[in-house]
Amino acid sequence: MSRAALFPGQGAQFPGMGRELASRFEEARAMFDRADEVLGIPLSRTLFEGSEEEVGRTDLCQPGIFLVSAATMEVVARRRGLGRDAFACAAGLSLGEYTALWFAGALAFEDALRLTRARGRAMQAAADACPSGMAAVLGLDPAGCEEACRRASAAGPVVVANLNSPGQVVISGARAALDRASEEARALGAKRVLPLKVAGAFHSPVMEPAADRLREELERTPVSGAALPVWANVSAAPVRTPAEIRDALGRQITSPVLFQRTLEGMAAAGVSAALEPAPGRVLAGFAKKAAPGMAVEACDTADLAAGEGGGA
Repeated sequence: MSRAALFPGQGAQFPGMGRELASRFEEARAMFDRADEVLGIPLSRTLFEGSEEEVGRTDLCQPGIFLVSAATMEVVARRRGLGRDAFACAAGLSLGEYTALWFAGALAFEDALRLTRARGRAMQAAADACPSGMAAVLGLDPAGCEEACRRASAAGPVVVANLNSPGQVVISGARAALDRASEEARALGAKRVLPLKVAGAFHSPVMEPAADRLREELERTPVSGAALPVWANVSAAPVRTPAEIRDALGRQITSPVLFQRTLEGMAAAGVSAALEPAPGRVLAGFAKKAAPGMAVEACDTADLAAGEGGGA
């Protein structure tokens, strides 16, 4: 069996995430403590005790989601004997690509924390500078969504941002243009257009200032060759070298997330199973539609606790 690790992105957060994980497993607790020390902020307390608004802040939820996913995988490795060598490849949805690169050994834990914190702050600043947002378009194919964005482009930048799974495309742009594109999508036959709870127009030209800041951070950050191939969002193809990784991450903030193509490519390459760590179970749903032959196990604290004592 060829197995992949799939890591969630922003939107998977929820108040209290990681609290039970840290209380049950000492290896997870150590990672939460280390994250607070590295970032110099009480990230753990915010995740465990903060409101939905606090946990959802872009500058906090990005390192927070990375931390919860990484700690879950550490417990999976120690308690179930599923370390890196049990996986053929990895991928992550947007932010989750950083977790995938940590898992593959390309980024140190501390560096991935700093990068995700810097990424979140840069994206929040870009969103604050331009009122903007994202919307999920259901029941309209990518070509139709592209046409809706084209028709709305006179109102400002708006683009197709995520190709997540068959039947779901996300569009992203400046507020007036996004509202216009949403209307055009409905006129073209979309069943529903759902605004997303995000700070701004991620994976669109609105994020160019954030991309510039992140590239500067990437140049200062040590990046190693990946021990596993990591499927990049921008290309839906594996990357392994430091140059490939820096290029993919530098382009990712303003480029479409090609996650459906990633799942299809993995399946074509022989991946038949995957594990999705906490928080959330969104990627398992995407895989069910994009790669129905791939069995995805979503793994949260309850799943790990049920298996205590049964792993290495």
